[in-house]
Amino acid sequence: MQDIIEKLQSLGFSQYEAKAYVSLVRQGQASAYQVSKESGIPRARIYEILNGLQEEGVVIKEEINDSIQYSPLPVDVFLESVRSRWDNTYQSISDTLKQFEKIGPVSDNRVMTLKGEQHILSFCRTLIQKAEKRIVVSLWDKMYEILEPELKESAGHCTLKGIVFQVESPLAGIDVHRQTSYVNNIGENKWFILSIDGTETIYGPASETRETAFYTDDPIHINFLENYIWHDILVNRLVKKDEAEAEDWISRERNRFFSL
Repeated sequence: MQDIIEKLQSLGFSQYEAKAYVSLVRQGQASAYQVSKESGIPRARIYEILNGLQEEGVVIKEEINDSIQYSPLPVDVFLESVRSRWDNTYQSISDTLKQFEKIGPVSDNRVMTLKGEQHILSFCRTLIQKAEKRIVVSLWDKMYEILEPELKESAGHCTLKGIVFQVESPLAGIDVHRQTSYVNNIGENKWFILSIDGTETIYGPASETRETAFYTDDPIHINFLENYIWHDILVNRLVKKDEAEAEDWISRERNRFFSL
């Protein structure tokens, strides 16, 4: 219950407005007293809140048998109204901010830190949608699942390349890393790389494990990271030819290389 109240507040409703609307949705039609009792809104405020929602068109006020009754705007209509209002606000903000945005040459060799899982995922989606020729990825299962709809849409005009971990059936062009003890026991030490057109790359720990990532348009970084992915794909393909013996050897060599 508290969760939906907080989400409605994020859309611009006050706490009492959100509680009143949810209460009416649950009751269908009710008096101000019933809304106050069910929602916990003080009786001294309930008429003010309901009349305000009526002015916004979110609540319908009717006189029935000498009694004032309130009904909620049907949920489907309410949601469409909210989405329409959000779309208009988004477009207005987008147009204005893009006018303000400085357009011009930027310094080379940028490496920027990104914070917050949602910001990182939004940046990834923006890059995927921006890609014109090629998308190269190295993704673990959770991030792949989140970004798959955008990758699928971009596959219509871009070449997809790369490798995924613990994913059963990725999109065409993307290799599946073989199951190994290293992969299965990696725990929280997962990563991701997303590169588009050889010009922009985001990389870092998988967004669900650590909410920090890095963006770069530096060609040296990008070349290094894309070659890292290619090396992973190459080894994966070679080992599949003689998996048991090769995997034991790779495991021994990895342990030797990283030992202190």
